[in-house]
Order: sequence, then structure tokens, then C-alpha cells
Amino acid sequence: MTLYDAKRAPERCPTHPGAVLDDIIPALGRPKAEIARLLGISRQQLYDILAERKPVSPNTAARIGKLVGNGPAIWLRMQAAYDAWHVEREVDVSNIPTLKVA
Repeated sequence: MTLYDAKRAPERCPTHPGAVLDDIIPALGRPKAEIARLLGISRQQLYDILAERKPVSPNTAARIGKLVGNGPAIWLRMQAAYDAWHVEREVDVSNIPTLKVA
């Protein structure tokens, strides 16, 4: 397996998985309402994910991964990268010490 260095600059926010899904849906040739029905989620939940207002949960990642054929792991990794980038900038951990193993 070949490993590649990340091309995204560290100061740039990782892409939300909803933005990726929004790019994939037209290629599926189905309306968004039908995609939501096939996924077993509400249209509102799908639209919230596509608008980057809601995260892709593990349950939803499994559903999307099955629908598009690439499995849940990639969707979970995208969401984790997006969440980690934001939390590193929003949560102040400066007063928490880093402990070392004895």
C-alpha cells in the first residue's frame, strides 16, 4: 500500500463529508429525496448533512458507504478530520498538563 503526504495546508479546514456527498449525488442520477429514501433517513437530515449543518454519524456513514459502494470508514475519517480541525481551534486546553508514563 502506498502512502501519500497530505496536500491540504494545515490552516485550511478539511472538507465536510456532506460537501463530498453533494458532489457525488448528481453522478448517481437520482433526486435527493430518493437518495434520502434509499438511505433510510429523512430528507431534512440529508439536506442538513449536505449543507454542513449536521455531522455524518457512524450509522449514516454505514448507509452512505453502502449506497455509494466505498464503505463507512472513509466517511467517518472525513467527519473525524473535520471535527478535529474545529475542536483544535475552539477548545482551550492550555491549562491541562500533558502527563508522561512513569
